[in-house]
Amino acid sequence: MSKIIFVTGGAKSGKSAFAESICEKRKDKTVYIATSIPFDEEMKEKVKKHKDRRPSDWKTYEVYEDIYKLIENISKECNTVMLDCITLMVNNLMFKFDMNPQELSKKELEKMEKYILEQFIKLIEMIRKTELYFVFVTNEIGMGVVPDNKLTRIYSNIAGKVNQYVAENSDEAYLIVSGIPIKIK
Repeated sequence: MSKIIFVTGGAKSGKSAFAESICEKRKDKTVYIATSIPFDEEMKEKVKKHKDRRPSDWKTYEVYEDIYKLIENISKECNTVMLDCITLMVNNLMFKFDMNPQELSKKELEKMEKYILEQFIKLIEMIRKTELYFVFVTNEIGMGVVPDNKLTRIYSNIAGKVNQYVAENSDEAYLIVSGIPIKIK
């Protein structure tokens, strides 16, 4: 039976380090799914720090779309998976759509939101068909000020819905605050 762990927190809260530590404690073959696209020097440096911190025997997949299609094969090569992170995945999936947020119709927005949510629905369905211990990392982005621009509000709304879905379908959930994990589910 699979087990899904949801780890959330603010930027630089220590959520990735916590997720890595719970994966390391399992002493299993581990796959790391990196959903970021390092597009500038700052992001490239952050990716490098994450890579340097991870155990060298972890296999890494750099992918943000259709991850559910990989799960059956991944489950044959390992027991533990860490996906870092949901919010970067949502961001990358959003930008697959050719959009001007000011001109985005309600129908186009619903289509985009449905597509993104379906990526996670299918992913969780596939995980549940395996014996994987699967750790999702995400950013808790809904605790601040409402964004002042439409694109960021769209992103926040979609990321919030995805986070709710994954958390609801997780077996355990943790909120990381200043490096301290708080079990919330």
